[in-house]
Amino acid sequence: MSEHPEAPAGTTGGTGRRRVLLLAASAALLVYVLDQLTKWWVVSTMALGQRTPVVEGLLWWQFIRNPGAAFSLGENVTWLFTLVMAVVSVVIVLTLRRVRSAGWALALGLVLGGALGNLTDRLLREPGFAVGHVVDFIAVPRFAIFNIADCGVVVGVGLVVLLTLLGRELDGTRAADRTAPEEEGSRG
Repeated sequence: MSEHPEAPAGTTGGTGRRRVLLLAASAALLVYVLDQLTKWWVVSTMALGQRTPVVEGLLWWQFIRNPGAAFSLGENVTWLFTLVMAVVSVVIVLTLRRVRSAGWALALGLVLGGALGNLTDRLLREPGFAVGHVVDFIAVPRFAIFNIADCGVVVGVGLVVLLTLLGRELDGTRAADRTAPEEEGSRG
């Protein structure tokens, strides 16, 4: 017997809810820890600006400190990115309370881990609190230099877009399944 007999098909009860929250927390923690460990490694072993080939012509490590957003946009409003990342993190945590879908849990967990990874840099790195520069080091040809947190955000947002295009709701149901009975009833 389900803990929530009135719950729509495809949703989960209390145990399932805990599982999706655990999935979100695990994804966030994994991205956050990998991000912070790789940044620690870069700061401890590389000189600022140093470039180290990984796959000749395709991938290299290049240590930079980014005061802005992607492609160093907004370098003079670092505090604004700090505020945005803090708000995004809070919104994701509040949204996770409604999530019953593993796909949404994974997507939001990845974004949360990435946002918290870069927020940590903004809060704790030089030049000071709330205006710290993000450590970036992953470089590919003709693209921005980025980090693991950025990867988590991009993959997570990609999953959000995919889930939205597929009509998947936070509770695991499909938007089309919800509207179909209502439309049939209005035709009669």
